[in-house]
Amino acid sequence: MKLVIIAGGKGTRLGLKEIPKPMVVINGKPLLEHQINLAKRYGLSDIYILSGYLSSVIIDHFGDGANFGVNITHVVEDKPLSTAGAVKQLEGLIEDRFMVFYGDTIMDIDLANFIDFDLKNRDAIGSILVHPNDHPYDSDLIEVNENNRVTAFLSKPHKENLMYSNMVNAALYILSPKVFEYIASNKASDFGKHIFPQLVETENLYAYKTTEYIKDMGTPDRFVKVEKDLVSGKVSRLNRSKKQKAVFLDRDGVINKEVDQLTNIEDFELIDGTIRAIKSLNKSDYIVIVITNQPVIAKGFITVEQLQSIHKKMDMLLGNEGAFLDDLFYCPHHPKVGFEGEITALKIECKCRKPKPGMLLKAAQQYNIDLKNSWFVGDRYTDIAAGKSTNTSTILLKTGHAGSDKHNFPSIESDFVFNNLAEATDYILKTN
Repeated sequence: MKLVIIAGGKGTRLGLKEIPKPMVVINGKPLLEHQINLAKRYGLSDIYILSGYLSSVIIDHFGDGANFGVNITHVVEDKPLSTAGAVKQLEGLIEDRFMVFYGDTIMDIDLANFIDFDLKNRDAIGSILVHPNDHPYDSDLIEVNENNRVTAFLSKPHKENLMYSNMVNAALYILSPKVFEYIASNKASDFGKHIFPQLVETENLYAYKTTEYIKDMGTPDRFVKVEKDLVSGKVSRLNRSKKQKAVFLDRDGVINKEVDQLTNIEDFELIDGTIRAIKSLNKSDYIVIVITNQPVIAKGFITVEQLQSIHKKMDMLLGNEGAFLDDLFYCPHHPKVGFEGEITALKIECKCRKPKPGMLLKAAQQYNIDLKNSWFVGDRYTDIAAGKSTNTSTILLKTGHAGSDKHNFPSIESDFVFNNLAEATDYILKTN
């Protein structure tokens, strides 16, 4: 697979005057060199570098790539073409699916797994890598269906009070050469603003969700943070090929105030301290994943779409304050029949409803999580039992139901008990 690196950035906000943005030195090497080394690790050795501003600096440093163990072809734009416009220059030169990097991001992604994901969707025009971040309100957001097909592309700036899923375009793509048909020649156009919104209307475009490290470093503050993460090894540690650790959270009574059979979005309120707790986890190496039973679906009390709206509100309340959840798994089933309006197909004995470990096992498989080095935080012994069944460390909170279902699990004990999520998080991070 060929790799295309869009490297036309100026680095104005970084105060760069003599080098283009992709050549800024971070941890002893130009940013672009870090990207090329990553590509080489995964066998991507045929590389196009698309440059413009001070392109000679890039060409002089990398040449034909021989000194770096890759083959580099340089393409220089004669006027700014933005991301998609720059890629359009390769029409006729690339005949197979290709990968796209943006030259201002530091990342360590398991590219082999991303390619495998794309192979399963080769009928699609492409796959885009997505993740949550701590500033979704000024990021390009996407929405997907249950099959991870992109259904909407919400380009920034966003409407005030927009409720959103914190799923952000991370600027890493695998695209079919068919995409060239949607890009005008010799004209500036942006994938996020102009091309992807078209594609979701007429083509299949899929989202690959990851918890791995990929961040742009286009401002002085972000540069300092990214370099710190690179030096500390955090960037490398979060690569999916390495075992990850997670904090699994129940939803009701842990993140938000307990409401019996929560169906009204207006009743969803965060518990005090939730934002601080989750932000603290986000700054660590822990993945934060919600594991929640939602039998209100099977009972016919709300639709899947209404549940998704509640989760968008949760993402918004967290995201607007710089906190995020890496993923959320919910079980829509319920084993007992007899509710008026119930969804018969969902009234089953499933493998995902807690205390069964199905959702934990699914999350562990998707994100390569080491369950023995992870935590489950809940307000019921249903949660504790699920965690125990996978050898995950458990914490019972005194919020929500505060363990009121103990009688159903007489032999189950939580490893620890804390008053709320903030206290639990402080302990987890201290012991880590």
